[in-house]
Amino acid sequence: MVECLHAVFSESNAMQTVALISQKGGAGKTTVALHLAVAFAATGRNTAVIDLDPQASAINWADRREAELPVVISAHASRLQHEMRRAQDAGCQVLVLDTAPHSDRTALDAAKAADLILMPCRAAILDIEAVATTLDLVHTTGKPVYAVLNATTPQGHEAREAADALAELNVHTCPTWLGNRVAFARSLISGQTAQEIEPKGKAAQEIAGLHTFVHAILHNITQEGTQP
Repeated sequence: MVECLHAVFSESNAMQTVALISQKGGAGKTTVALHLAVAFAATGRNTAVIDLDPQASAINWADRREAELPVVISAHASRLQHEMRRAQDAGCQVLVLDTAPHSDRTALDAAKAADLILMPCRAAILDIEAVATTLDLVHTTGKPVYAVLNATTPQGHEAREAADALAELNVHTCPTWLGNRVAFARSLISGQTAQEIEPKGKAAQEIAGLHTFVHAILHNITQEGTQP
């Protein structure tokens, strides 16, 4: 797949890197990573994903995918910097790092390499506790960190309570929450994403909101070196 980068990426630009990190399994890192990468690719940005998870869920998704972008590269954490240089040399504009849970070294390496860290988080106490653990791991990098509330339900107050709990940890939360929607999981079966199979659906709208927010953060980091 790396050999395809030069064929797909036509021109070189400054590369922006987003790392998806959570020390808890099942938080939705790969789902968010792939949906966000496809959203960037849909706007014409040369986009790639580096799959650092030994489970290789992202690379398996890419094997089922027909579209060229985003390119997905499977890599061991020890080769992260090498693969990032290859992506940059090939003209990658947006790079998404999909990390493994329960791997402090991989998460820290990805956090150091990223411009922005996103922490997918479900509205449950174990996930909130995992966010605190992840923060302890990455706080020394000085990189902007945002939680992404994932698999939220329209009933009840769990999502709002989770956002409040994250605020007490001094964690900023992305303003768009991702719902517990069938389209997110179903789309991955065919190597697609929710915005591709249901472009007018609620899942697509939520990913569009997340993409808009992340794009704005990356723009400010690049242009001003500050967060909005």
